[in-house]
Amino acid sequence: MRQPVHGLMAEFETPTGLVQAARAVREKGYRKLDAYSPFPIEDLSAALHLHKNKLPLIVLIGGVCGLLTGYLMQYYITVWYFPINVGGRPLHSWPAYIVISFEMTILFAAFAATFGLLALCGLPMPYHPVFNVPRFALASRNRFFLCIESTDPLFDLKATTAFLQTLEPKEVTEVAH
Repeated sequence: MRQPVHGLMAEFETPTGLVQAARAVREKGYRKLDAYSPFPIEDLSAALHLHKNKLPLIVLIGGVCGLLTGYLMQYYITVWYFPINVGGRPLHSWPAYIVISFEMTILFAAFAATFGLLALCGLPMPYHPVFNVPRFALASRNRFFLCIESTDPLFDLKATTAFLQTLEPKEVTEVAH
């Protein structure tokens, strides 16, 4: 019995070839694709249309939650739980709350950034189907790969293979699950 296919992977020798192939694949209508490179390629993000990023919003929400937590924690302690009138000052003296509220903002934003990044990247991921491709080990050295996933609505094994062959890759390989 044949294993289900995760997608098709094309191998390119240059970053320019990978970027041109990614543009051609997007123009053809494919949307479920990913690229692998041994170093960052600036034009590749634009070619893959990877502009939407939710991480800044996650960090902002984490920071606001930290600010509110720090401020409300101090308010509860000084006004409700253990009110002490020192020198005739009001119980709710907000300037004293600034430092701890600021530190809690930084702490919660840092945790939100760390865990948000891990969640958005799908990490930890000890296994991915592209690791089944024998030549994929070269992605960390000197080769560039473009993978079209089988979940893409336009994906057809024969038609997609023929299309990828027209992009002049070094090799096109099926990626098994």
